[in-house]
Amino acid sequence: MSTGSFAQRIAVRGTLARLTTGVADSIGIGFLAPLSGPVQSWGRPGLNGCEIWTESVNRAGGLSIGGLRHPVRLVPFDCRYDAGLALEGVRKLVQDSDVKLLLTLGGDTLSPVIDYLTDRKLLTATLLPSDLSPDTPYLIAPSESHPIYTVTGIDWLARTRPDLKRIALCAQTDALGLPSLATYRAACAAAGIEVVREIRYDPHGGDAGAIVAAMMADAPDILCWSTSYTPMVHALTEAAYAAGFAGQLISCTLDDYPRLFARTSADFMDGFVFQFPDFDDPALAEKAFFFNRPKDFYDEYQRRFPGSWSAVSWEYAAILDIWRTAVEHAGSVNSLSVLAAMKQSGAVMHAFGPATWWGSEIFGVDNALIGDWPVVQIRNAKARIVEFGSIPAWLERHGPLLRAQMVELGQMWDQRQVRTLRNLTPGRQFG
Repeated sequence: MSTGSFAQRIAVRGTLARLTTGVADSIGIGFLAPLSGPVQSWGRPGLNGCEIWTESVNRAGGLSIGGLRHPVRLVPFDCRYDAGLALEGVRKLVQDSDVKLLLTLGGDTLSPVIDYLTDRKLLTATLLPSDLSPDTPYLIAPSESHPIYTVTGIDWLARTRPDLKRIALCAQTDALGLPSLATYRAACAAAGIEVVREIRYDPHGGDAGAIVAAMMADAPDILCWSTSYTPMVHALTEAAYAAGFAGQLISCTLDDYPRLFARTSADFMDGFVFQFPDFDDPALAEKAFFFNRPKDFYDEYQRRFPGSWSAVSWEYAAILDIWRTAVEHAGSVNSLSVLAAMKQSGAVMHAFGPATWWGSEIFGVDNALIGDWPVVQIRNAKARIVEFGSIPAWLERHGPLLRAQMVELGQMWDQRQVRTLRNLTPGRQFG
């Protein structure tokens, strides 16, 4: 039985003799994400996870490149999900801190800076594959295949609860909400679930009570929050409880779900389906990532950052694990070399098992990793993985449905590119 904290074991490991010696200049990793404001739950917890990863790597001596050990520098910038701040942040991270990898949430804060990053051939990772296009060859989505993985939740519900026939959807009208809405539409069409109502609301939020009332007007069996931000997920869930909804709830995320038990009830929350597990889940015990100890990572995270675990707590760190493997294989932090090492290896070990590069059909470039993704359900007041659904298998059967819905909502890469060109005005770009 293992004893001691995750950090302590890594620290001990770092004192052992190494095959390579010497310490060269540190390698900077930029972290551009919302660390404050209404979207901070998709940024701050990710930075926490990266700090654990960075410290553990440095305790073990750093990255091994060409016979030398290189310590890693994590350089964060709070963009608050604001495009103007993102411009400032990229300048600081690239020009002042000389980062070799940029981690971003993506979405509306990436589009103003992507040309700058592409011109500099800086390897950039996003949590949103919908940011990808053929014109962004150095942009990758190696951790989260949002929103494609949401098809697994609907597919599982359709197979395990065939009595659920009618669904109402809602989503915010931004770069996270609209692709998610398109994907849930496609998943429902594939599963034979009728969409009886669809509500789109402002990205800054809306009247949760009014939204839920409108969604319930046609007596749906399922209410779906799509990829709403955490404050809105909570508000919508509480509104559904207040309205007496007794059906199935599903959402992309359910961060800080224990808070909702106190504000609704355990019975109401039981059965809620979403896509992000706690990492002490027994189903993850055999998964090969985070030093083959996902539970230890989770325990260390909870010890250092109690009460802040979210859907992104592990995702940026998972990107760093994939990047580290490619850097050490390539013997370089050069973007072209690292990207080539990632692609040449074929199947990559994703957080939930082997994954392959995909994306041309929707994003115009195969820069997104897809594989299995967990379906999570609240059971007895705890999130538990009920299945690992195969994204590639679903796409093989229903890919045209997804493409059709992406086209209808204007979320294909070429449609987004046209909008970007139309919106460009003098002074928005920088050098």
